[in-house]
Amino acid sequence: FLCRRMQRRHPFLTQSKHSGVSRRAVNNDHPHQHQTISTPPPKKSSKMKIIYWSQLLAMTVSTASAFTHPTSFVRSKAATTSSSLNAALEAILFDCDGVLADTERDGHRIAFNRAFANNGIDENWSEERYGVLLEVGGGKERMTAHWNEVGWPSVMPESPDERAAQVKKLHLEKTDIFMDLIDEGVIPLRPGVLRLVDEAIEAGVRLAVCSTSNDKAVSNLVSTLMGPERAAKFQIFAGDMVKAKKPAPDVYNMAVDEMELDKSRCVIVEDTHIGLSAAKAAGIKCCVTKSSYTGGEDFTGADLIVEELGDDKEGGVTAETLASLLG
Repeated sequence: FLCRRMQRRHPFLTQSKHSGVSRRAVNNDHPHQHQTISTPPPKKSSKMKIIYWSQLLAMTVSTASAFTHPTSFVRSKAATTSSSLNAALEAILFDCDGVLADTERDGHRIAFNRAFANNGIDENWSEERYGVLLEVGGGKERMTAHWNEVGWPSVMPESPDERAAQVKKLHLEKTDIFMDLIDEGVIPLRPGVLRLVDEAIEAGVRLAVCSTSNDKAVSNLVSTLMGPERAAKFQIFAGDMVKAKKPAPDVYNMAVDEMELDKSRCVIVEDTHIGLSAAKAAGIKCCVTKSSYTGGEDFTGADLIVEELGDDKEGGVTAETLASLLG
């Protein structure tokens, strides 16, 4: 095939009586004979001949390589796609609870209730009550808001400072219980999370988790459910790293500043109206993936709203999908 292709491009290679080209192994009956046609070739300088044959040889090798190694075209296309994706999308900033895993109902709520029981507090948050309390960002803030509304338990101190200290202690215990639940495999990642993370890593897109949850709990969730290699690609911004929690944009602004990101090339993935408000206040594009508690919330202003990220790349949210939001 290559010979025929070269003959069409260079017909003098097939001329036997007028080319004057010296050819070796042309005659199949005498493969070792060297035949020279008597008609003299056009006069060319030795330097021109060397340049010409060098170019011809390079073209032949290149063409042969393309047909004998077709995967080279695939690799080139993939590399180009990754490069262009990275040029558009610099970073994906994930919320944790409800985005990476549906942790609220069967994780944090259970952990709160166990911490209450361990400390003699007659309190058990139902699924419905906890759904209402999710309108308050942060676990310590959530407990405080609840007891300010319904009355403080008798076992809690009277002094505001002592109450705050006890709430902090309760929250640390609750975090330990929550991490045990993660370690036990009770709470899986949501569909599509690993696929999207792997796409981002392959394309060189940077990753972070920005959450109101305790930073140790977030780090443990990422490491345990994604594995240490993926976890090493994430930067964690969580808990009390910022004074004002979502819907304030502080945690996202911190991520942008510390990672030295361009906001116009970032996309946030959230699951709540509070998180969306934080993203918009930060001036960053936001994709909302609804969770078990947030399906009925108002997500006006979101750049993309989906039920889930989706394990199927064809119908799910991809890195290219997020990059398209930046246009």
